[in-house]
Amino acid sequence: MSFAHLTLATRDVEKTSAFFEKTLGWRPILRPGNIGRDAAWLTISPGQELHLLRVDDFEPSPFEREFGRHLAVEYPVEDFPALRDRLIESGGELIDPIRETPFARFFFRDPNGYVFEVVDADRQVETS
Repeated sequence: MSFAHLTLATRDVEKTSAFFEKTLGWRPILRPGNIGRDAAWLTISPGQELHLLRVDDFEPSPFEREFGRHLAVEYPVEDFPALRDRLIESGGELIDPIRETPFARFFFRDPNGYVFEVVDADRQVETS
């Protein structure tokens, strides 16, 4: 079994899609025409997608944080500085981690209020 897609609500599909395309390099793909609202599909990696749907009264959860709900993505550590710059330039907010880990990582809040963790793609998985 593998992860197929994640759906996120947003008030502005176009702006949110552009944010992820510019910062993380996720590419738009064709979507079904039977949604009935503004929507966008992006490819995260082969077989994994992000689906964005406009929800007019969307509000982020107060549980968006490190010890709460967040989404983690892998990224090459050598590209962290350029990614951080793109995130800030595009309206993202960098967040300091609460706990230390033996691998490089950082958190950011996207313009919708969702929290993402970016981890070193070549990290060693933590064990107890």
